[in-house]
Amino acid sequence: ILFALIVINPNPWNKGVTIRFVDRNSSASQSGMVGADPALMPMSKEKIIAINNKAVEDTDGYYAALGELRPNKTVSLKTNKASYLLTARPLVENSSVIGVEDLGITVYNAPTSNIRKGLDLEGGTRILLEPADPVSASDFDTLIEIMKQRLNVYGLSDVTVREAKDISGKRYIIIEMAGVSEEEMKGVIAKQGKFEARIGNETAFSGSEVTYVCRSAECSGIDPNVGCGQVQTGEWSCRFRFSIALSQEAAKHQAELTSGLSIATDTTGSEEYLDKNLDLYLDDQLVDSLRIGADLKGREVTDIQISGPGFGGDQKSAVYASLANMKKLQTLLITGSLPVKLNIVKTDTVSPTLGRRFTKNAITVAIAALAMVVLVLLLVYRKLSLSLPILLTGLIEFFITLGFYTLLGMNLDMAAIAGLITAIGSGIDDQIVITDEIMKGSFKRFASWRDSIKSAFYIIIGGYLTTLAAMIPLLFAGAGLLKGFAVTTIIGITVGTFITRPAYAVFMEISS
Repeated sequence: ILFALIVINPNPWNKGVTIRFVDRNSSASQSGMVGADPALMPMSKEKIIAINNKAVEDTDGYYAALGELRPNKTVSLKTNKASYLLTARPLVENSSVIGVEDLGITVYNAPTSNIRKGLDLEGGTRILLEPADPVSASDFDTLIEIMKQRLNVYGLSDVTVREAKDISGKRYIIIEMAGVSEEEMKGVIAKQGKFEARIGNETAFSGSEVTYVCRSAECSGIDPNVGCGQVQTGEWSCRFRFSIALSQEAAKHQAELTSGLSIATDTTGSEEYLDKNLDLYLDDQLVDSLRIGADLKGREVTDIQISGPGFGGDQKSAVYASLANMKKLQTLLITGSLPVKLNIVKTDTVSPTLGRRFTKNAITVAIAALAMVVLVLLLVYRKLSLSLPILLTGLIEFFITLGFYTLLGMNLDMAAIAGLITAIGSGIDDQIVITDEIMKGSFKRFASWRDSIKSAFYIIIGGYLTTLAAMIPLLFAGAGLLKGFAVTTIIGITVGTFITRPAYAVFMEISS
């Protein structure tokens, strides 16, 4: 019990907001703040407890404190691990300061224990991926590593990326994340990331020949020379741009391709371009087509600028879409292409509101199940002296099982809760059998109490091994999506068989 208490570390009065993500190149990132390490226990993660010496107790208090920030002012931010000084960057639109940029921190209410809630209970997105073609074990490991690197570069650190297998041995990648939209993740995860720049039908350079990708404000962002504007459809369009550096070999090849091109003049006659564009392709889809200045004809240039559009119903939406497209393209260029294309098999998305509703429902069901057990025990035995030990042993078994499950670092979802209920139900059933045998006085037929325990546990061990054998296939069934159910059931029946059932038998023998 003490072990489970230490591992779970319950604290219902925990205040503050825990850091989930820190955006790259944000004010928070430049001050030294980083996103949460997914390997850490929830209660060990960094949480914000004060902004400008004003206590922060929850997300409402956090966003209220952000609303009081002023442009270009220093922000004092205190966490449970360190103190930081940030600068509130001005939010500019049409050369006018209209507010303060977001600090670049994604937070959630501080957890009250080390129990990791699954997507069913917390909300978020789960994506199940499979390779489009057969891959070797080493290539599959490479896929997982690139996925982790992509998500890290994108600014998402509190994300679970793991391998899963089904019963036939087919391998999948499961990615689970909270606080991120499904569409946003699909653009980063499922892309193979094969980048090519073509002049005509010839490849000028590929993503592997890009040696540097700029992500700082000085050389990336909304293109100041183009900006935003409305298009014929009535939508707004904004153009992003960022600089990249090419290898010397790529620059030489590009010079060879441009040396034979003709020079053309634009409609105004003020600027000269080559007669073929530099077409940018991502996974064989045209992303953008850039004009090549006449002065670049036959020249070996290593520093070039990549650009592309973003669209939205209004200017703000277009800016957001443009910057999001830029961020995805930068991420794919930095992390490189995948060894094989990935197909999205299944996507599950649960809103935080729905997750909280599931949590309340799970608690309600647990209380109802407990009440039914108490009622049945009282009706059968009509004595608290018999019913209470059974109930108390079941609750202790539940707590110890939850402690071991938390130690494994697995997420507690609806399937895992079902496994817990199954295991505890099996435990209470065994305790009822032991109680009935003692009440009948059947143990008196044996020469000693030890012999009676051996006889009783012969049946209990048989049931344990049968259930264990039934749970092992579920560890892999459904690409591992039933793993929580199988693991909690296995832990529960193991704890019951080797810890709580013997303890209960000793207690009943002494009390009888």
